[in-house]
Amino acid sequence: MRAFLGSMTGRVFATLLLGILITAALTQLLADAERQRVIDEFRDLHSLDRAEQLIMATEIVPVSARAAYLSVANRPGMRLEDVADNRPTAFTPINTEFTQALSARMGKGYALRSMLAHPAACALAREQPVLFGLFRMKYHGTCESIAVRLRDGDELVLSVLPPRSATSPERTDYTGTIVLFLVSVGGLAYLVARMTTRPLKQLAQAAKNLGNDINHAPLDLTGADEIRQASAAFNAMQARIRQYIFQRTQMLAAITHDLQTPLTRMRLRLEKVNEPELQERLIGDLSAMQAMVREGLDLARSMDTSETMQMLDLDSLLDSVCADAADASQNVSLSGHAGMALLGRPLDLRRCLVNLIDNAVKYGHAAKVTVDRINGAARIRIRDGGPGIPEAELARVFDPFYRVEASRSRESGGTGLGLTIARNIAEQHGGSITLANHPEGGLEVTLMLPEYYPGK
Repeated sequence: MRAFLGSMTGRVFATLLLGILITAALTQLLADAERQRVIDEFRDLHSLDRAEQLIMATEIVPVSARAAYLSVANRPGMRLEDVADNRPTAFTPINTEFTQALSARMGKGYALRSMLAHPAACALAREQPVLFGLFRMKYHGTCESIAVRLRDGDELVLSVLPPRSATSPERTDYTGTIVLFLVSVGGLAYLVARMTTRPLKQLAQAAKNLGNDINHAPLDLTGADEIRQASAAFNAMQARIRQYIFQRTQMLAAITHDLQTPLTRMRLRLEKVNEPELQERLIGDLSAMQAMVREGLDLARSMDTSETMQMLDLDSLLDSVCADAADASQNVSLSGHAGMALLGRPLDLRRCLVNLIDNAVKYGHAAKVTVDRINGAARIRIRDGGPGIPEAELARVFDPFYRVEASRSRESGGTGLGLTIARNIAEQHGGSITLANHPEGGLEVTLMLPEYYPGK
């Protein structure tokens, strides 16, 4: 859940859902308030009619029979009582709106004044449920006492009380309505979030594919105008990067290839030098130059991703590489089993493994290869028997032409491009290479390769 809310889809979904819910809640509250206002206005008009009829009917009844009549005529919501039973103690300075309206209806022969004290039932008025009954709002309808003097001088007290039931019965269950509303709103918010963030995910995946394979198919120009423009810009950028890499690779390959011819001629001519010691030194330097040219050509090839991707058995590939190393009298052992197929470039992966094994044998005199499977990826560990590398140098050994000047010096040969080439190939296959000094001694190289190449 945390990962979903941390994603762009989750954040857009949460924002939309909260926005819709808050808007719907405010709208419902306003609708309930307006509905209650209309009900209160209607109830006040009805109360005015009832009060007018009750007062006029009471006046017609003889004084001696009024008490009996009122006991029958009074109904819930409105009561008219003799002042002896409810003597007014104080009046409000200004008559209420209801009292003024009733006084205007009754005419000049009647005297009506709002009383300061309210009926006890006003404090017990039922609260009105709002927002599907989730909240309650205080009753604001008319609830007061009015002193009434009839035309014959008799004084009465009119009590306008709250209704017995201000709303629909509480047995009304809105659970189904609320659940249906939340489900529909949540579904709509999720669809909008997915529709909004899908192009961003496609761009992110395209950027990831670009890092793994510069020759990956371009994005389709579909969707809204802004998305098509972004996709077109991304495709143009990919084309320019592909052109730059091609030109750089072509230039490096051309230089290293063209250097081989004059170096070969120089070697042939050095064979004619008569002084043996000088001849040996010059031939050694020339051999180092030729090795640099060959590895420079390998580096250029490691940047080329034109080789066709195909499914291959990792265990068979490792067994073949280790067998070739053993046939070349290298101390190499293989243990473990990955049991998985990879989608990759066979020649590049072979070059990567050969470089790592040769590096271990060259500097550690042995290579112990262990392969297993972890979290859906192949883990290949190659441990040598050398002194290891200082911790400060572990990250720098991947730089082209960088070499540790201790045990891994020029005396042991090499140009400092082997690990660079291996890392380029691993990253092109969605993998990684890390170095660590083993607790029992020696350097351990860990090559991680996913089961399926993520860019395809």
